[in-house]
Amino acid sequence: MSNSSSITQFLLLAFTDRRELQLLHFWLFLAISLAALLANGLILSAVACDHHLHTPMGFFLLNLSLTDLGCICTTVPKAMDNSLWDTTTISYHGCAAQVFLYLVFLRAEFSLLTIMCYDRYVAICKPLHYGTLLGSRACAHMAAAAWAAGFLSALLHTASTFSLPLCQGNALGQFFCELPHVLKLSCSHSGYLRELGLMFFTISLGLGCFVFIVFSYVQIFRVVLRIPSQQGRHKAFSTCLPHLAVVSLFVSTVIFAYLKPPSISSPSLDLVMSVLYVLVPPTLNPLIYSLRNQELRDAIRKTMTGCFFKKQ
Repeated sequence: MSNSSSITQFLLLAFTDRRELQLLHFWLFLAISLAALLANGLILSAVACDHHLHTPMGFFLLNLSLTDLGCICTTVPKAMDNSLWDTTTISYHGCAAQVFLYLVFLRAEFSLLTIMCYDRYVAICKPLHYGTLLGSRACAHMAAAAWAAGFLSALLHTASTFSLPLCQGNALGQFFCELPHVLKLSCSHSGYLRELGLMFFTISLGLGCFVFIVFSYVQIFRVVLRIPSQQGRHKAFSTCLPHLAVVSLFVSTVIFAYLKPPSISSPSLDLVMSVLYVLVPPTLNPLIYSLRNQELRDAIRKTMTGCFFKKQ
């Protein structure tokens, strides 16, 4: 019987045993990762350099892009490395680091999405108090709270899980180190229940954030529908739709990945869903926000043209 002290590495789930398909996965992951890095990098540069985007929503969007970059850079490089070199291993400490960092960015992202919903709620439902409730200091405090919540939650879960004795082997049924799959290897009943309690607490907080988002949008839609002019309603809706689309994408992929019925669950489907919720939101979020935001599109265009002319 092995335990966590004797385990030096974990075995990740391989996408395929065929060498040609492994290389195909490598190139696909590389292309998607570069697209996500470029898109989020442009968002970061545009928000940082264009004074028109030095707004609360721009500040939160910059932080959201950082979490998207973090999620991609934490999970995908190791999967690409394994596909390229035909391996499936990750070190024990590397796995713990991957679990910790991914939880930091994931938890911080959902907290930021909740804060961005609050920004939309105040802007539409309490516009006269917007400058007071969402001043620069308040925005900095809320963003810091989102990152602190992600850090503390990740630290608690990672420390709790990797302190458990592991006696169910070292094979993870996932292409990256994910908390539930590491937890399945535990043989400590009390430690397992302790981590489940932490997970229940975290899920409860996430559910509270989700309820807040739903309640806020109900209030937003009630106010928007009372706007007399069609142009005013369209403008108000256009400021909310990108955020609502990003929240829907984030929540739907996570829910389907973790809460799908056991009757339709299979290793292949689980692998596809994990790839979707790891890669799709960070890649599409910049596109979703830029499609409906003319100022952001103009700033990105200026950033790209500025980089181009600097090279000339």
